[in-house]
Amino acid sequence: MPLTYDIVREPLTTFLTEDVGTGDLTDSILTPRRVVGTFTAKTAGVVAGIALPACLGRILETDDLVYQPAVADGEMVAAGTTLATITGDVAHLLKIERTALNLMQRMSGIATATQQAVTALNDPTIQILDTRKTAPGLRLFDKYAVRCGGGVNHRMGLFDLAMLKDNHLATITDLPAAVQILRTAIGPSKRIEVEVRTLTELQAAIAANVDIIMFDNQTPEAVAYWATLTPSNIQTEASGGITLSNLPQFRGSNVTAISLGYLTNTVVNMDISFNLMHSADN
Repeated sequence: MPLTYDIVREPLTTFLTEDVGTGDLTDSILTPRRVVGTFTAKTAGVVAGIALPACLGRILETDDLVYQPAVADGEMVAAGTTLATITGDVAHLLKIERTALNLMQRMSGIATATQQAVTALNDPTIQILDTRKTAPGLRLFDKYAVRCGGGVNHRMGLFDLAMLKDNHLATITDLPAAVQILRTAIGPSKRIEVEVRTLTELQAAIAANVDIIMFDNQTPEAVAYWATLTPSNIQTEASGGITLSNLPQFRGSNVTAISLGYLTNTVVNMDISFNLMHSADN
């Protein structure tokens, strides 16, 4: 799903208000004039959030901005690539500059990390998933960026997939019975996932006939073995302790997916600059 204006308007309004507040104090020295600004990639990476400057311009409720993206979300670009140009009154451009850059840099960093993970794993039979380890308020943007990098979104929140993790399991003595109660409570349209750390827990999850079983903090060898023990109607997921360096070891492990918290939890921003180049009348 693309980040349309209707989807991002509310959070972007909050972000812009956080920065602008009661008004930009430097407006008083700015002579009204139309200028051209350029977004440029200073490092190579995968682009995400290219539509956001235009959305921020709409929130300002001004009709003087003309935005022209030069690349698309999901596109790999080299350092020095012009990502977009925007034309408008200098005061308006400077109001949206920082919010646009903060989001585009973070999102492009996430997209780049995701693409690197997909490439390192090099196994089209296994999906690269994100997690709920996102910055509060940014989950919509973080998870969209993962998709731009070739990854797949795990659950958006606690509301769209029931997941029984270690702290849940510590309170449960009969997993199949608990899963049956849960299925009755949430209905057939919601899936149930269970995290397992031992063969005993794996066998209990299989007996409970859950939809997804997560192999938590297991070696590549254990993941591959446990996948052979799991019936084909149950999806499998490996998670915990998996990094870019050891991802290739999970190639061919026959799990459905590998979830990586670091994609959105340890973000290295892509370096993007914004510069006012000249008057639009030149």
